[in-house]
Amino acid sequence: MITQQLPLQFEFRPALAMDDFVVAPSNSEAVAWLDRWRDWPASALVIHGEPGCGKTHLAHVFRATTGAVLLTPPMLDESDPPRLMGDARHFVLGDAGRAAEQLPRQFLHLYNYVAEQGGKMLLTARRAPARWDVSLPDLRSRLLALPSVEVSQPEDALIAAVLEKMFGDRQIRVGPGVIDFLVARIERSFAMARKMVAVIDEAAMSARRNITVPFVRDVLRSHGIDV
Repeated sequence: MITQQLPLQFEFRPALAMDDFVVAPSNSEAVAWLDRWRDWPASALVIHGEPGCGKTHLAHVFRATTGAVLLTPPMLDESDPPRLMGDARHFVLGDAGRAAEQLPRQFLHLYNYVAEQGGKMLLTARRAPARWDVSLPDLRSRLLALPSVEVSQPEDALIAAVLEKMFGDRQIRVGPGVIDFLVARIERSFAMARKMVAVIDEAAMSARRNITVPFVRDVLRSHGIDV
């Protein structure tokens, strides 16, 4: 039984540098592309995969490496490319499939502007460009010509490493066997790993308990996860 108390609110800052990113078979191709971003054969690269696969972390890596500006689909409709880009030459556009489908002319304008400036852009999306419903032929042809790499759902070893990193980002020590216990029982995604680390952290502070396997078992049960 977990006794509830009001936890103190501490700020934690996840590390997002490339040195902190765990390279595994599920993401190694995407990491290799980012390593050689200056030599991309086109102005953009598409990284796609299901939610929680690690696209956001890779986007942070690209931003840290290149100084890229982070854009969202609504921003394409609010300003022209020169204002969006400012002095930057590179950018990251998340949810790029939605932007291409809903704002094709704005997307094409941005793409052409970045290409003219000699910049690079990282596009992240759930699906590959071939599966986007793009009505503008000029934009569709450009997107289909881009290199595109899939990041698959992480394997057990990667989830274990990510859990260790996430607990470490919060400066939390966990007991023996906790990581293996979690890996065997939670959904294999970064999103779930992030959620469970936060839940366990909050529960441990509330109960003033060490994070052990029995404690984590109680936390998972309280959230409807079969243990």
